[in-house]
Amino acid sequence: MSWDLATPFVIDLQVAAEDIDGLGHANNAVYVSWLERCAWRHSQRLGLDLAEYRRLDRAMAVVRHEIDYLAAAYEGDELQLATWIVDWDQRLKMARRFQLVRPSDGSTLLRAQTTFVCIELSSGKPKRMPAEFLEGYGPALQGS
Repeated sequence: MSWDLATPFVIDLQVAAEDIDGLGHANNAVYVSWLERCAWRHSQRLGLDLAEYRRLDRAMAVVRHEIDYLAAAYEGDELQLATWIVDWDQRLKMARRFQLVRPSDGSTLLRAQTTFVCIELSSGKPKRMPAEFLEGYGPALQGS
């Protein structure tokens, strides 16, 4: 696969009938749910699942999505979605990039970047990342 960056974390997806909108292709909101699924699975792989977020009273919350929809996905398409952690300040903010590919023809259907801010779950307010986030997310930073 021709990924934009080296060493992606990748999940496999299949476009289901319920993902299709009135225009006959996967709805744009479905793509956002796929981004979330991929980010969560990557976090879980790094040892930072929902239980750990709750234990630490911290979470990475989305503050911005930038999405370029490049081509449509259709019912039955087998897709691969990759993510990379590309930036973080080791305090509050972290950024992930995404690339969605249809392996059957090599088409990139979407490129996106999501910015997250660390919040305290109990208050919902921005709060510095705990050491566990630095230890978990740090080694996954692209180029580290």
